[in-house]
Amino acid sequence: MTEENLVKVQIKGIREGLHVSVGDGPWENVEASLLNHIQQKESFFKGARIALEVGSHILHAAELGALRDKLSDHGVSLWAVISDSPTTERSAQNMGLATRLSSPKPDRVVKALDTSLAGDSAVMVRRTLRSGFRIETEGHVVVIGDVNPGAQIIAGGNIVVWGRLRGMVHAGCAGDAQAMICALEMSPTHLRIADVIAANVKKKKNPQPEVAYISDGQVVAENWNVKERGK
Repeated sequence: MTEENLVKVQIKGIREGLHVSVGDGPWENVEASLLNHIQQKESFFKGARIALEVGSHILHAAELGALRDKLSDHGVSLWAVISDSPTTERSAQNMGLATRLSSPKPDRVVKALDTSLAGDSAVMVRRTLRSGFRIETEGHVVVIGDVNPGAQIIAGGNIVVWGRLRGMVHAGCAGDAQAMICALEMSPTHLRIADVIAANVKKKKNPQPEVAYISDGQVVAENWNVKERGK
């Protein structure tokens, strides 16, 4: 596909997976641009669930079905299609796809947050990352599952693993020395925050949730006490 035929593809992390928006242009160019983007970042998209926002593109079940099959070939699951076109919306609904994204429930804490702060975006993965898997993003990363040896996470923000961390992790990769790495069990093969590499983070006999952060120019790990960290 020639560069002039490429259509802009934008991606951001949401609670349900990834929100992917595509630009205007002939649908064949849009589809090709999306698949090309996924192929270039195959390890990032592997196993992802995406909600695709197609704007005013008018699509029928045959076109959406063909796209869903092609995405599936790349290990990507299409679960929602958001469109300004009633025809596209009906086609998606007839295929059992969602056509709306859920809105967060009102919460006083959420209202108090300054959502303009850089780094608030996050990618959440609900699966174990096995050897060969790699996640790389400018925001935060949350994994509900284990990170096995051979798996890699590189994040511009914080990394939270709701499971056993035994792979390679790099938080604050763009130089954010305030970034943290949290895990229910901390025994990584390699742990790095900003430009500082952890020298001695070993598996404990009785593992407890831990948080790693930079203190006095070194990476330290201590028991993960959310109340104390929030003071």
